[in-house]
Amino acid sequence: MFVQYVIYSNQYPTGLKRLDAGEVVVGDGGYVLQLERRGYVKAGHWTPEAAVEHPEAVRQLEREFLRAGADVIQTFTFYCSEDKLELSGNVSNITGAQINNAACDLAREVADEGGALVAGGVSQTPLYVKKGSENEVKAIFKKQLDDFLKKDIDFFMVEYFEYVGEAVWAVEVMKTGGKPVGATLCISPDGDREGVPPGECAVRLVKAGADIVGINCHLDPLTCVRTVKLMKEGLEKAGLKAHLMVQPLGFHTPECNIGGYVSLPEYPFALETRIITRWDVHKYAREAYNAGIRYIGGCCGFEPYHIRAISEELAEERGFLPPASTKHSLWASTLETHTKPWVKARAGRQYWENLLPASGRPKCPSMATFISIRVLGHISVPLMETSSLWEIKKETSIDEHLVED
Repeated sequence: MFVQYVIYSNQYPTGLKRLDAGEVVVGDGGYVLQLERRGYVKAGHWTPEAAVEHPEAVRQLEREFLRAGADVIQTFTFYCSEDKLELSGNVSNITGAQINNAACDLAREVADEGGALVAGGVSQTPLYVKKGSENEVKAIFKKQLDDFLKKDIDFFMVEYFEYVGEAVWAVEVMKTGGKPVGATLCISPDGDREGVPPGECAVRLVKAGADIVGINCHLDPLTCVRTVKLMKEGLEKAGLKAHLMVQPLGFHTPECNIGGYVSLPEYPFALETRIITRWDVHKYAREAYNAGIRYIGGCCGFEPYHIRAISEELAEERGFLPPASTKHSLWASTLETHTKPWVKARAGRQYWENLLPASGRPKCPSMATFISIRVLGHISVPLMETSSLWEIKKETSIDEHLVED
C-alpha cells in the first residue's frame, strides 16, 4: 500500500533519458473531445484555437492530467497547421503561430508545477492527402518547428498520422530541432491507409530519426497495444531499437479497423456508451507494461481519472501515487465503510475486475455493422451500414473526407 503522494520530480532532463533509465513515463489524456464537451472546441475540424481564446480551460485540463500522474504535458496544438486552420474556417483572426505560442506557454506553466516534461506536437495535414509535394508538406511542419524552438520544449511529438509516409516527413523535419522525437501513428494491426504493415511503419520511422515510436488514438487500448507489439517485432527483425509508446482511444471499438472510431455511427456525439472504465485502464496499463512499452498514456476519450488509473496500476513500478489518488481508493477499498451492505460487498479488486458493465439501453446493439468500399482502387475503407455515400461531398474525394476527422 503506497502512502506517498507526489507529482513527478524531474530527475532527468528529457523523456528519452527517463526511458533510457527504464522508467515508466505516463502520458496525458485527450484534449479535443474533452474540451468540445466542455464548450471550448468546435467538432468537425477539431482545431485548437482555445489555447488563445480560453487559456483557462486548457490550463485546467492540463492541471487535471498532471494531478492524475502525467509525466508529460503535450502542447494543445493538434491540427494547428496553417492549411488545417484555413480549411476549418473556425477562426479568421488567430494564426497558427499565435496558437503554438500560447499552447507552449500553457504547457510549460503547468508542467513546471509538477516537474513534468513538455512535448511539442504536430499532426497530419490536409495538404498531404491532396497530393502536396514533399517540400510543401515539410514546409508546414517547419513553420510549427520554428514556433516550438522559440519556446521551452523538452521533446517533439509527431502524432495522429494515418499515412506513415507523411509521418516520416514530419519526423525528418522535427529531428532538425535537435531534441528527441516521438512518433505515433493512428493505424490498426492491418497497417496504415496504404496497407503498410505496423512493423514496416516502425522501421521507417526509426530510420527517419524517431527515438520513440508507437500508436495513438483511433482504436481501443488493447488493439493499440497489439499494434505496438507488431511494431516491436518489425524493429527486432530489422535490428533496430527504439522506445515504445501507446496512447490509445478511450472507447471500446471491437468492430473497427483501418477507419477507426471515426467510422462508427456514434462518432462524435454519441460515444458515451462506449467509454472504457477505470478498471479497463488498469488492464490496459498492465498489458502495455508487460509488452515492454514504457511510455503509456491516452488520447481521445481518456479523461484525468483514466490517467490516474494508469498511475495507480503502475504505482509499484513508479514508486509513488499521484496527488489525485488522495481522493481515490485503490480498487474501491473505501467502500468497506459504506452503510449499505450490497455496496460494501463491492469493495475489492475481484468485483470490479470481473464486472461486465451494462449500458442501460435494452434495444442497443453491442456492436455496429460495417460494410466495405474501395477507395482509389487500393484500400478497403469501412463505413457503417447506416452511412450513405451521398453524405460525402461530391467535390471531395473519399480519402480527403476520411482524413478530416
